[in-house]
Parts: sequence; C-alpha cells; structure tokens
Amino acid sequence: MRTARPRTLHPLLWAASAALALGAALCVLGWYGISGERFTARQVPYLASCTLPGAALLVAGAVLLVGGRHALATARVEQLYALLVAADPGAPEADAGVHAPVASSADLLQVPGGTLYHRADCPLVVGKPAAVPADPDGGGLTPCPVCEPGPPDDAPDDRTPPDRAPDDSSPDEAAPES
Repeated sequence: MRTARPRTLHPLLWAASAALALGAALCVLGWYGISGERFTARQVPYLASCTLPGAALLVAGAVLLVGGRHALATARVEQLYALLVAADPGAPEADAGVHAPVASSADLLQVPGGTLYHRADCPLVVGKPAAVPADPDGGGLTPCPVCEPGPPDDAPDDRTPPDRAPDDSSPDEAAPES
C-alpha cells in the first residue's frame, strides 16, 4: 500500500548524486587533459587538479549514496512500525484489565470432529457451513477459549453444592478458608 504523499528524495541522496556527477566530470576532464600531453611533467597538474579530486568525489558520493539509502530505509521501517502499533483513532479507550467478549450469542455450535464448542458468532465458526449445533454435555466438548461460551443454560450452577440448598448456609460458613 502506497501513501498519498509524493515521493521525495532524501537530502543525502541529492548530495550523493551531485558528488557522483561532479566526480565523474572531473575524472573525464582530467583524463582528457592527461591524454593530450606527451610529457609526464605536464600530465601531473591534470592528475592533481582533476583526476584525484574527481576520484575522491566518486568515493564520497558512493558513501553518501549508501548512507542516504540506509536513512531512507530506516525512515520507512519507522513509518511501518508506527502504522503497526498505532491505536485505532476511532476506537474507545479500553481498560487494560477488562476485555470485551468476542461473541455474545447464546446458540452453541461445533465443528464435526472438533473438541471445542463455540458461540454461534465466534470468529472460529462464523461462515463455516459444516458447523452443527453443539451438545456440550454429552459430547465431551470443552469451551472455546476465544468466545468463552461458558456452561450451557440447563446445566446446574457450579457454585451451589448439590447436597445443600442455597439458603441453609450459616454466616460462619459463607467465607471459605484460604
């Protein structure tokens, strides 16, 4: 995905391009001057004033080019990282300790051959035509960790022991020992 802003060259890439062009021009000028002189003593000024500075500018341009590309790549990575970790601006702030349920349907489904039962609007079964109504009591199925369907409605409440009625407990027994 491309951004809408126009692409611009990094300043180091401009400096690298200028150094490479000037270095190449100086090397060509030095070569032309040296090639027209027959004696070595007359070639040295062209070598010292054009060819050596041109070669130095070529090396400097290459270094700037690598540095500019590295800076550009670093800026792109930082931009991608910011896009990945940025919070959705339209989403409301949520507490860290409280999470909203993924699904809220009361209908339970299972995938044939699966070991979990899910709410009907669980993302793991939505859109799967093979999903069938689940029987969590008789099938040995466990609740899905994503949608957390909980126990079925007709199951007994786990908080009340079967041998005691909920109203015959004394205040002393209400607090469990830890």
